[in-house]
Amino acid sequence: MSLQQDPRQFGKVAVLLGGSSAERDISLMSGQGVLEALRARGVDAHAFDPSQRDLVELRREGFARCFIALHGRHGEDGTVQGALELLGIPYTGSGVMASSVAMDKVMTKRIWQADGLPTPKYVRLAFDQQSREQVRAVPDVLGLPLIVKPPREGSSIGVTKVEGYSQMQDAVALSAKYDADVLCEEFIEGEEVTCAVLGSGLDAHALPVVRIAAPQGAYDYQNKYFTDDVKYHCPSGLPEAEEQEIRRITLAAYRTLGCRGWGRADVMIRASDRKPFLLEMNTSPGMTSHSLVPMSARAAGIPYEDLCVRVLASASLDAAAGGPSP
Repeated sequence: MSLQQDPRQFGKVAVLLGGSSAERDISLMSGQGVLEALRARGVDAHAFDPSQRDLVELRREGFARCFIALHGRHGEDGTVQGALELLGIPYTGSGVMASSVAMDKVMTKRIWQADGLPTPKYVRLAFDQQSREQVRAVPDVLGLPLIVKPPREGSSIGVTKVEGYSQMQDAVALSAKYDADVLCEEFIEGEEVTCAVLGSGLDAHALPVVRIAAPQGAYDYQNKYFTDDVKYHCPSGLPEAEEQEIRRITLAAYRTLGCRGWGRADVMIRASDRKPFLLEMNTSPGMTSHSLVPMSARAAGIPYEDLCVRVLASASLDAAAGGPSP
């Protein structure tokens, strides 16, 4: 769809923002950025917070499509997508199944492993598998250091890097505040990068890789959104062969999950052999001033406002997109 077409073609657009997840504050920032960008391009866009208003009002008020700028649960996990399917209102990003699967890092890893895609080793501690003995045994399987995190949260919320056995109990307790299950993951020593994807199916393409240089490697919630201490490099400065391999596995990871519209994979490059490992797929990536998809798009010659319009233009329903299969 041409970006030069009349913005009135989109009709009345709701930018879904805020929500009720632990990432609410980030979603409010993302949504405000998207809202201003769409309005700057002449789109009839309005803010809509599902935690404050019933989604049924979208149909009652004549909204023709939704730009989902929600992050985390009840926004990125297939629930809002399912509601919009029932309302018959096209929305941006992945459909119900892909959103639900990608939100669960354990399910995502299982699918990637089944397709031979590289992802760190892991141990899942279900809610009834978190005795002191079971928790203490995890480093015997994964080694140290390791990462403990909630499998269905994002933005580095509830994440701990565990350096010794004595830290395991507290790390699991913190993670369990956000999710009944706990994901323990092999720590990959090396560089962190991220790679965005635009499009669907065979038309999907990976954008330039962003290399992340955080102070002392602490790419945490505070550094992600509220400081300027993290340095982002795009172009990444990686050897061309590494850049292309990251883009290749990201595209494969996106397609095998059945994602559409847009997404962003987080990847670690192991220092010892430069092998990339997929960490997670974000199906509703951040769109704040610090966000990485806009940065990558700019490097590909796509201004922020055009990126927002392009994503909006890809809004669809599962049925219209040919169903949830890749």
